[in-house]
Amino acid sequence: MGFFEKLKNGLTKTKNALVKQVSSIFSGFSAFDDDFFEELEETLILADVGVNLSSEIIDELKARIKEEKIKEGDVAKTALFEILASKLESDSSPLKLDTKPSVILVIGVNGVGKTTSIAKIASYLKSEGKTPILAAADTFRAAAIDQLGIWADRVGVEMVRQSEGSDPAAVVYDAVAVAKKRGADVLIVDTAGRLHNKKNLMDELAKIDRVINRELPGAARETLLVLDATTGQNAVNQAKEFKNSANITGLVLTKLDGTAKGGIVFSVKEELNIPVKFIGVGEGQDDLRPFEPNDFVKALFEE
Repeated sequence: MGFFEKLKNGLTKTKNALVKQVSSIFSGFSAFDDDFFEELEETLILADVGVNLSSEIIDELKARIKEEKIKEGDVAKTALFEILASKLESDSSPLKLDTKPSVILVIGVNGVGKTTSIAKIASYLKSEGKTPILAAADTFRAAAIDQLGIWADRVGVEMVRQSEGSDPAAVVYDAVAVAKKRGADVLIVDTAGRLHNKKNLMDELAKIDRVINRELPGAARETLLVLDATTGQNAVNQAKEFKNSANITGLVLTKLDGTAKGGIVFSVKEELNIPVKFIGVGEGQDDLRPFEPNDFVKALFEE
């Protein structure tokens, strides 16, 4: 099964919560009145499109219905889907990995799928002909190091590690040396996501930054924040907190197959102005792929 089919299947819960519900509202409408628009807006909000964005979308739909003198429900529904699609049009932002090695820092709280996302990104990069190396710099938990090691073996990539409690910046220093020696294309760094202590997080990331700047001056950098899509608006709030502590260049949305809150893709784009770089729709190592807005919209709205 190709990734597009996995994406279509993975978005079934969101499609049921958003698209089918919207279709039901349109098929049962008698007039484009306040009750109709209120019900439509509520449906968007429940799918975690976000309160502000949902209101904006409804306003745009009202304007189109008025300007184009739309009378039929199906025509208005098509207009709504076009408006939703337009919200993602500019969100295609591939990874910038134009130096050798380039660096990807990965951050996110425990439980969002950070470690498995790192492995899946490594697997994707391998499939693109690149040589990635992993740095186990989440030294706060021994389990994080061991889990990343298991995934590194599974994917077939090298991992640099030290013992639990080691200085994360020291792990990164060693990993940079190994990446240089091996001629690796990309160094992917796992970092601790202790959001409850932002000062520790900021200090840790600052030390890692200094090591990378000193040992790999001019290296292309990405800082990816992993978010669990099943948590809906909580994920957006989490991202806002991290944004205050780190220069996030992209988002990784995991577990889209396990939620009816796939509208979060629209919400994070609008509220954070940070591009979604990867989405995950399954447990397999090939089930995380770069986010393609057109494919997402097509998979969501295609009958």
